[in-house]
Amino acid sequence: MSRFRDALERGEFVITGEIAPPLGTDLAAMRRSIETIGPHCHAINITDNQGASLHLSSLAASRVALEMGFEPIFQQTCRDRNRLALQSDLLAAWTLGLENVLMVTGDDPRGGDHPQTKGVFDLDSTQLLGVAAGMNAGHDMIGRPLKGGTDFFLGAAMFPEAEPWDMQLLRATRKVEAGARFFQTQAIFDVSKLERAVTALRPLGAKIIAGVLVLRSARAVDFINERLAGLMVPEKIGSRIKRAGDPAAEAIALATEQVRAAREIADGVHLMTLGLDEAVPRIIAGAGLG
Repeated sequence: MSRFRDALERGEFVITGEIAPPLGTDLAAMRRSIETIGPHCHAINITDNQGASLHLSSLAASRVALEMGFEPIFQQTCRDRNRLALQSDLLAAWTLGLENVLMVTGDDPRGGDHPQTKGVFDLDSTQLLGVAAGMNAGHDMIGRPLKGGTDFFLGAAMFPEAEPWDMQLLRATRKVEAGARFFQTQAIFDVSKLERAVTALRPLGAKIIAGVLVLRSARAVDFINERLAGLMVPEKIGSRIKRAGDPAAEAIALATEQVRAAREIADGVHLMTLGLDEAVPRIIAGAGLG
């Protein structure tokens, strides 16, 4: 059993981080990031062409993290692959020793760096969770027995601050029914909405890991508000970063406050540093988790 899975199932408050694989084959910067945040995290998400932009595959990068001694969360995006490729990659992931998987539908490719890309979307994330759960039970999507099965720890994304909440809750509930055992949320700015989500989903057996975004600069705030669909930094928080004499330091202070608040509600935190990897140990120590 993975350390991440074991910690969550024992009720330990977990910390996860996030790494973007490189655009290319030079792994030096990625390795440095993993070495910086890895010792402070139960597991590290390895993103899959995030923002619908080209990067080294999550499958390969996850294996690199594992070989470095850190536990990856292999991210699989429905956008780029049909059901044959998705199943094939899941089998490959298990063969490579990857136990934790996060299923996401994926951003619209028209907003990425190859806008002419044809999105596949043969399956959505809920359907893919069901496929992976079936593999855990020993069969493929059409019911054929596998010659060697899997035992993935399955996760999904959720958006506690998106409205209408009833629709978000329905989607999350269906993901649990399909096989999700943990959720990593989009960035949390309103603690009451995080509490709403945890109250609704924890009785279903799902663990909730709250997303904490390190808003390292005014430019980062503007990028999120203008380019990331479904996510908006509240004016009060955006102004706090933009008016700060040292925006990065203010972003770390804000993230530390958010982690402290999440400790009282959720099952863990997911730190998204936007490249400010050195902030992770400072945030964890400041929140009393070090």
